[in-house]
Amino acid sequence: MTTQERGATYTEVFANREFRVLFGSFTLLVAGDQVKMLALSALVYARTGSPGLSAAAYLVGFLPYIVGGTFLLSLADRIRPRALMVAGELVRVVTCLLLAFTGLPVWAMLLLVLATGLFSPVFGAARSALLPDLLPGDAFVLARSVLNVTAAGAQIGGLAAGGAILAFAGPTGALAVTAVLSALAAVVLRYGLPDFPARNAENATPKGDGPVRETLRVNRALLADPRVRGLLLAQWLPISLVVGAEAMMVPYLGNAAGFALAAASVGLAAGNFVVGRFVSPVGRERLAFPFAVVSGVPLLAFAARPGLAGAALIVLLATAASTACQLGLQRWFVDAVPEAVRGQAFGLASAGMMTGQALGGALVGVAAELTSPHMAIVLTGAATVVSALALHRSLRAGGQRPA
Repeated sequence: MTTQERGATYTEVFANREFRVLFGSFTLLVAGDQVKMLALSALVYARTGSPGLSAAAYLVGFLPYIVGGTFLLSLADRIRPRALMVAGELVRVVTCLLLAFTGLPVWAMLLLVLATGLFSPVFGAARSALLPDLLPGDAFVLARSVLNVTAAGAQIGGLAAGGAILAFAGPTGALAVTAVLSALAAVVLRYGLPDFPARNAENATPKGDGPVRETLRVNRALLADPRVRGLLLAQWLPISLVVGAEAMMVPYLGNAAGFALAAASVGLAAGNFVVGRFVSPVGRERLAFPFAVVSGVPLLAFAARPGLAGAALIVLLATAASTACQLGLQRWFVDAVPEAVRGQAFGLASAGMMTGQALGGALVGVAAELTSPHMAIVLTGAATVVSALALHRSLRAGGQRPA
């Protein structure tokens, strides 16, 4: 039995030295970003006393994904990945130090975070595109699974650590700690990763398009390809709707919403681990469509207005199913996109998912205004099922036309 038939193992994934480097730097990145945004929010509140501005400061780090994903993603294929990822960490170091020690006015702090955040999708795309080179076949899928679980765990850990650091060192100290974490990640990447060549270096020459034109051109080409477009929508729609439903937990459960949101993180980890560890590669791909449909079904149970325990269980199941669906799509997506623009393709998938989750939350909010929180969740569950059925071709065979 070959590795591809039986599936890779997490032991094999972590046996790869370069993956361990990416894993360590990614953990530092996610945890550091949570501390940074928490510290920035606290700093803005301390200076202005405005809860609204404080909330805006926390969310502003997520907004640039739309712009960066639209105009800058080609840089992920035009620049050497190690140099790009190290540059990303150094940008975070400089940003945190400027926020902490220069006394910038609030408007300038928010503008700085927005401007530097424009490149975050590019740095992430370079990392994602490198994974299939380091770990081909099913090992790549498990590597994605590991990073997904790490992201959830590091977010929770980063928020907890951020709260503790804020209590002892204040916002300035927390930003300084984030700068140290980013500097450490830069060192890990610089000395732990080989200097792989740029994936699409020929387009970085003066004769080629500039990065903005190249990004727009390649985005159009990717979205014009029926197979790639279907796989992108399959990665965006079901999970974005499920996350949108989670945005209703606060209106539905009030102060107890944190338990349901924690259950969503457990579901994310469980879906990745169980399906990644115990289901074969072919099995994951066969289950992508059922998982996409099933991710919306539990949300329909909100019609019965479940209590805290029921709501937490429903959210856990929906998140686990939507996450497991993603694992079944990964190899199809790698096969579908041209290797020369793989970085941009992964960046587009990530930026679209971030944007879709924000829009999903907004649409569920509108539905709640027109109906009620629990009915908005029910409608979202129905929309998830409908979207999965509409995308059945991409979810069943990656949109591959029969030979």
